[in-house]
Amino acid sequence: MRNEPSVHASEKIVIRDSTLREGLDVPTVDFTIEQRLRIARLLHEAKVPEIEIVAPSRIFEDKNVAVKIKEEGLPILTSGLVYSFSPHFREEIRVLSECLDRIDILMPVSEKRRPCCRNTKKSLLLEVLAYSLQYHSEVGVGFPHSTQTEPEFLLDISRECVEKGAKRVLVYDTNGSSDPFAVYDLIGLLRKNLKAPLFFHGHNDLGLATANSLAAVYAGADGLDTTVNGLGDRAGNASLEQVAVALHVKGFHTGVSLENLKRLADGVEQESGIKISRLAPIVGDFAHVHKSPGHLENPNLFEAFDASLIG
Repeated sequence: MRNEPSVHASEKIVIRDSTLREGLDVPTVDFTIEQRLRIARLLHEAKVPEIEIVAPSRIFEDKNVAVKIKEEGLPILTSGLVYSFSPHFREEIRVLSECLDRIDILMPVSEKRRPCCRNTKKSLLLEVLAYSLQYHSEVGVGFPHSTQTEPEFLLDISRECVEKGAKRVLVYDTNGSSDPFAVYDLIGLLRKNLKAPLFFHGHNDLGLATANSLAAVYAGADGLDTTVNGLGDRAGNASLEQVAVALHVKGFHTGVSLENLKRLADGVEQESGIKISRLAPIVGDFAHVHKSPGHLENPNLFEAFDASLIG
């Protein structure tokens, strides 16, 4: 792994927050529309530029939230997901094109998920992409299980989609099994060969989601998916607060209001009912508390960042 990033640290990294989608996949969490609106307001206050609010399995339910956010006039980009193999993709695309700023079409690249044939995956995705571009100008493609297939196949299908008009490519570490070195190599390969924005979506099954997200940026990723407090499937996703502060410390610019992160984290804790660990990086109660006598003379030497950064 190279020591220097392939992008300049001054370049802006886009944070897309997926709390309003991934958060609903956490056991016991069931946000009402009003709760989701309150979280959207908090995300806007924290200057998060884009929120993902529509899941491919809940399109007609989630689109109501998108409509409410649009009616409220929140100046924040909204996006959602559609399965390319959905038998209802035409209706889903038409509905979402009326209420979302961006749509991303998903095609799992693992041969263990339908459709299993790679040629069928490609042809179907290109068909849905072409249909979607008739209704919306901002359409991307996303590949669940990106880290569980051959990089050459991922590059091949991504490149063809970009040539046919896809506005961005989303790389998913769906089962959280990858590591920073593998992510760096994969994103680096795509970055070298694709002329489209690259986003990385990390899961935290091995506790590496934040590290993998940082590696993706070092390899040239333009954006990252995150969730507040790391909410998401199983062990969760890359935590917005961890990713935003880590990027700041490493010299990257996101535009996220770091001083609002604690308020945002506490708000999502209240709405979700999922408690923040007192040992959680960045926003945990103990993140800047010192007990060892050896720390007390100069505690700043033992902290990765100044607590005033997040208020």
